[in-house]
Formats: sequence, structure tokens, C-alpha cells
Amino acid sequence: MERYKILYQGGQGELVEKKSRFIATIRPVRSEEEAGTFVEEMKKKYWDARHNCYAYVIGERGEKSRCSDDGEPAQTAGRPMLDVLLGEEIRDVCAVVTRYFGGVLLGTGGLVRAYSGAVREGLKQSMVVEKIPGKKLRVTTDYNGVGKLQYTAAQMGITVLDTEYTDQVVMTLLAPLEEAGKLLSQITERTAGKALIEDEGKLYYGVAGGEIILF
Repeated sequence: MERYKILYQGGQGELVEKKSRFIATIRPVRSEEEAGTFVEEMKKKYWDARHNCYAYVIGERGEKSRCSDDGEPAQTAGRPMLDVLLGEEIRDVCAVVTRYFGGVLLGTGGLVRAYSGAVREGLKQSMVVEKIPGKKLRVTTDYNGVGKLQYTAAQMGITVLDTEYTDQVVMTLLAPLEEAGKLLSQITERTAGKALIEDEGKLYYGVAGGEIILF
């Protein structure tokens, strides 16, 4: 499991270059089928546009990527769009840039700048989240151990997802994968081995809008 960035929430941005209007619509996609459906949706929405070019990157390591110039000169639209996504290292993302021709030819360099610039504008209006490998731990302790657990979590910057108070206290902790071993040893040491620690498995998590999200 490695850290990587995904498009969590899509957005739309646009720019105008020599009277041509470039509208970038960015959306999260999890498969090539989803990307294809999205592209067709944009083509129907902007049916009267001269071009609807696209690029997508899918998979933890960006295993699947594709782009289309949709009638623009080769390598002037889809590839520059894809280069932006690859350069930002964002996964599970599809970008469609719709062009309404303004009557003035932009030339190869102008097209490259316009299409890549439109994608950047769209990304500014989107939300990108880093998926972080983590481990979820369920720790059961008596009331004497609560303060020690809270101190340990705060000291290590560990997220407390939930705390249940009954005759004992059960805390659900979320630790970055690389910190899980250290956390286990710290809890064991500070509670003198009295805390019951249950490994609830590995997962990805991230932060969106200040909130922890689990994947």
C-alpha cells in the first residue's frame, strides 16, 4: 500500500483564448467504463461545440490512461491534458475540455496552452485527496488507562475515531501504517500490557474539508 492522490470531488473551470471558449469539466472515475460514460455525457451536453477532448488516469499506479484530441491537430489537446493530470500525480480522474471555436486559429502552441490551462482551471475548482495507508485498532482498557491512551494518541498525532464508555473504555484508533508498530508498543508499555488491542485491518484514509474519510 502506497500513498497516492485521487480526485475526490469534481469541478469545472474555463478560459477564453482569442475568442475560443474552453470549458474543463473534471470528474472522479473508477473505471474506463465510467470514464467513457462521462465523456459521452459531456458530448451530449455540449453537442453544439466544435470539440470535446478528454484525458483520464485510473488506478493506484495510474495503470490505465488514455486521451483524445477529438479532431484537433494531433498532440495539441488530449496529450497536454493528460500531461497535466500525470504531472499532478492524480488518479481516478477524467477531464473533458469542450471548445467553442471563436473564429481565430490558435496554432499548435496556443492549443496546447489552452487545453492544459483549462484542465488546471478545472482542477482548481475540484477537491484532490491523498489516500494514506493506515491501520485501524480497537483498544479496550479500564478507566485508569484512558488518560494514557489519550496522551499517546495526542503525542503521536493519532486520530481517535470513536470512544465507547461502558464498564470499560473502547477506543478506535486510526494510525498511519508506518506508525502502527510504534503505536502498539507505546500502548503496551504505558498500560503495562493491560490494554486489549485488536487489529481491525489495513485501509486507506484521507482528509477532505478537515474531516477524516475512510476508503
